[in-house]
Amino acid sequence: MPDDASPLFPLPDAVPGGILLTPDGSRTAHSVRFGEAYGSRHGAAAQARHVFLEGTDTHVHPAPRVLEVGFGLGVNFRATVADAAARGAALAYHAFEFDPAPRALLREVARGGQGAAHPVWEALLAAWPESGLGPQDLPREIQVQAGGVSVTVTFADVLTAPLPDAWASALYLDGFSPSRNPEVWTPEFVARVAGTLAPGGVLGTYSAAGHVRRALGAAGLRVERRPGAPGKRECLRAVQEG
Repeated sequence: MPDDASPLFPLPDAVPGGILLTPDGSRTAHSVRFGEAYGSRHGAAAQARHVFLEGTDTHVHPAPRVLEVGFGLGVNFRATVADAAARGAALAYHAFEFDPAPRALLREVARGGQGAAHPVWEALLAAWPESGLGPQDLPREIQVQAGGVSVTVTFADVLTAPLPDAWASALYLDGFSPSRNPEVWTPEFVARVAGTLAPGGVLGTYSAAGHVRRALGAAGLRVERRPGAPGKRECLRAVQEG
């Protein structure tokens, strides 16, 4: 993950942690649980677009179906919504999140950012748990539709939750770093989640670690290295062929 150079300022609504302003003007926040930022401190929106939206060809897909591992603060979701709205493309989005952040944190991170004015973002915030959820509250799911976008967020342990089979045109693998969140980078989980990709579907991830690259290949995906987003030398994309 990037360094700690970005300014940190407190939230106004008594939410733990603080907001990080990144160089591209977008925002992320520090996760107390994992001890690192949710998104790149070198540019949260830039990473969302380069690694996930463009890295999976979602920005040119006529009707993308995106599955995301690690919804986080919704930065990737909002970038995808903004792009689909600009192109007039229908979007179906299904995200898995084990530890949902409080509603106020999502709202504050999104304030003034891309996709924040889209009706589906406001509808999702209205349905979002106000103060997050604990393990005792899981599993739980919310579904909303607005402005040509359908989004489902499943609050569950993605390691054991039922996953759609051969559904996704794009898979955003965006857990916390392998050193902090190793469970979602194992060969076993990568093989399982690769099965959610439809033929021709593309997985994008910010990680370029050798063991992640090998796990993707072992799952039967064709792995490609790409230049990384700001602050990272490389990232990966992997294609479900056949």
